[in-house]
Amino acid sequence: MDQILVEHNPSGAKLEVMGVYDWPIWTKEVSTFPWSYDQQETCYLLEGDVTVTPEGGEPVRFGAGDLVIFPKGMRCTWEIHEAVRKHYQFG
Repeated sequence: MDQILVEHNPSGAKLEVMGVYDWPIWTKEVSTFPWSYDQQETCYLLEGDVTVTPEGGEPVRFGAGDLVIFPKGMRCTWEIHEAVRKHYQFG
């Protein structure tokens, strides 16, 4: 997998099975910054609106209620349009 996977509005049952609500929370204000993933990250957005553009790839937009998987090794730019609050897990 070398692309960002977005699942819009996953079921509460799926989130519960994954243990999403026990994951740590990360928050970030409106901003733009480069980022790279040294391991896969799975996150679930509680709040926010974001566009992430992989190096050499197409922009992907997602927001509150989306479950997103970022592949290990990806370099990208985050553009946060509305402040983000998300659960996340690496590996």
